[in-house]
Amino acid sequence: MIGVKFCDKLSSMSHKFSASIIKEGKWYVARALELDVVSQGKTVADATRNLQEAVELYLEDRPSEYRGLILETPLFTTIEV
Repeated sequence: MIGVKFCDKLSSMSHKFSASIIKEGKWYVARALELDVVSQGKTVADATRNLQEAVELYLEDRPSEYRGLILETPLFTTIEV
């Protein structure tokens, strides 16, 4: 989970989003699953920090859509094919 704070003219809000991080070559790719926002970094910490910033920027453009947003924690599992 990543924690994100964003502000609009009416309030300051904080939300937690689920994040997945996978290694692709020399980079770690991080994705906020509920928003489908993606970032990357050379370490897991860098990818997480960059994803948090990307989500904050994403939400700055859409604050009214997320006012009062209630998210349930997703259930994750693995499948074999």
